[in-house]
Amino acid sequence: MSLEILDTTLRDGEQTSGVSFTNREKLSLAQLLLEELKVDRLEIASARVSDGEFEAAKNILSWATDNGYQKNIEILGFLDGDVSLEWIKEAGGKVNNLLCKGSLKHCTKQLRKTPEEHLADIKATVALADDMGIQVNIYLEDWSNGMKDSPDYVFNLLEGLSSTSVRRIMLPDTLGILNHEEVAKYCGEVVSKFPNFTFDFHAHNDYDLSVANVYEAVKVGVTGIHTTLNGLGERAGNVPLSSVIGIIKDHLGKEINVDETKLFKVSKVVESFSGIRIPQNKPLIGEFVFTQTSGIHADGDNKDNLYQNELDPTRFGRTYSYALGKLSGKSSIHKNLEELGIELSPEDTKKVTKKIIELGDKKETITKEDLPFIIKDVLGTEVQDPTVKILNYALSVAQGLKSMATLSVEINGETYEQTASGDGQYDAFMNCLSHIYKSLGRSFPKLVDYEVQIPPGGNTDALVITIITWEDGYRFKTRGLDPDQTVAAIKATIKMLNIIENQNNHI
Repeated sequence: MSLEILDTTLRDGEQTSGVSFTNREKLSLAQLLLEELKVDRLEIASARVSDGEFEAAKNILSWATDNGYQKNIEILGFLDGDVSLEWIKEAGGKVNNLLCKGSLKHCTKQLRKTPEEHLADIKATVALADDMGIQVNIYLEDWSNGMKDSPDYVFNLLEGLSSTSVRRIMLPDTLGILNHEEVAKYCGEVVSKFPNFTFDFHAHNDYDLSVANVYEAVKVGVTGIHTTLNGLGERAGNVPLSSVIGIIKDHLGKEINVDETKLFKVSKVVESFSGIRIPQNKPLIGEFVFTQTSGIHADGDNKDNLYQNELDPTRFGRTYSYALGKLSGKSSIHKNLEELGIELSPEDTKKVTKKIIELGDKKETITKEDLPFIIKDVLGTEVQDPTVKILNYALSVAQGLKSMATLSVEINGETYEQTASGDGQYDAFMNCLSHIYKSLGRSFPKLVDYEVQIPPGGNTDALVITIITWEDGYRFKTRGLDPDQTVAAIKATIKMLNIIENQNNHI
């Protein structure tokens, strides 16, 4: 049987503290997950949670039904007679992931029922679902503790379910307590004892072992893996889809239906919707994971890709890059100059490299887009002076009113003035620029990301770094530094404008 991916970003992932997707966002993510990433199944909601949850599930299922995905959509339900089942049916669902107790302690202490009573309740709910045309999968909540402390309870429950229509059992490490050896042992036991079932494994990351645990679960015959995008989930989160893709394909040699070329794109959408930033060193999807920092690595890549592995960034719709800083060597500089179409002599490259190392020692951030200005500074090369200069600006903010900005800017020696309102001072400033560029018939890059960094423990006068990502046929970043966040953003913006003005110049 092929390996299936169930993504539960919309259900378990939304249990991340502070994360709540809108109905529109949930529908968009469901469409991206099924149609672009091509995961096999989606768990989209918990029954009975709220009216908003019901409307979101109904919208997703309406789209899914129209597009042939109805049976790929699953909803968590509860042992509450027909209440959850009716909720699922009314939403248009066909699959109920029934939450049951996977440990004797949960059964007797939380439900206050005997194992026999609990099994009877499950069978009664499954019979109701059969009559309603709803497929039931069984979630064995706290299964990992059940296998540690009460394995006979687990085995008896599974034996009792063998006579029902249930054919899929979900094995959650609910509290993220297992290590890889325990996963291999416990998953291996249930897979071998109950060949009439198919098993899913649901890993949490409390000990940072979720990826290793998935690896072992697949090795012993589990055929379904639950993931979330970006590792969202309660506490330390769930196993990330990105990491699962890597180990399944490259270490276990198994195929899955997921289209890995769309992984980065969809992960960035989730980052935007959730407000939870992807760590910069997150495998496969972090900003810096395909960036070589050491000059010796760039040198090795120049000679025979000596510092690259099977995780080729093109697999994931990305590219290699070479960082600039105190560890840079001539090869790193050369790689960045190549991308900019700039050629320097070996001697000039050596001078520029020395300057970049000096800046790196001062903890200054250097980007590829900074190179033309560094070259001008070091070599005195004829690089066009900044063609966009801020002459003056005034910003205002008032309670209950739109912010206002008045801007005087010089572009190619000509002065332009504009006043505009906006939702905040920076938005008003950007509206001024946009009006000016529009009047000149000039294109204006799209702002696609805005990040603010303040030193930990910083006071009200702390320096702020504003990092803005722009889209102008390609993506690039600019940074501004100032005690005032808005001023830092303005500095980053002016730097961007000069980059696009000068990007076709040759040195």
